[in-house]
Amino acid sequence: MSECSHIAELPRPEPAPRGATCPACLAAGSHPVQLRLCLVCGEVGCCDSSPYQHATQHFKETGHAVMRSFEPGESWRWCFVDGSIV
Repeated sequence: MSECSHIAELPRPEPAPRGATCPACLAAGSHPVQLRLCLVCGEVGCCDSSPYQHATQHFKETGHAVMRSFEPGESWRWCFVDGSIV
């Protein structure tokens, strides 16, 4: 995996998750398919396979470029700006 320019801008250590699941899905009465963690602020959102795509909405609203999988056993990261795994 290559490093994108946004990786250097991330806080160290990574922020603590704000919750255990997607709060926007809970509020909407929906079930998230897969969870993602914003590596800028710790917001937990659902992936694009979920009905509401809250992780992508979070990026569009905040500009927080990098998230990682919040699924057990997964650690890959995605940059929304570069459109690639980082």
